[in-house]
Amino acid sequence: MTDTEFPRTIGKVAARELAAHGYPTFESLTKVSAKELLKIHGVGPKAVRILGEELAAQGKAYAADQLP
Repeated sequence: MTDTEFPRTIGKVAARELAAHGYPTFESLTKVSAKELLKIHGVGPKAVRILGEELAAQGKAYAADQLP
């Protein structure tokens, strides 16, 4: 499996595709919106929700969800 810091609950395909598109870490997810992530084949609403919850737990958010 591709080296990412994401939980297994998002699925192998989602983790692999996120890494392939340049998003292997939670920090990298703060530079992209959830809407953009959903455009990646293999990344569905469940994965985006799980990752969003983990980002929130770390005090972070997807790019479009951050306050200016």
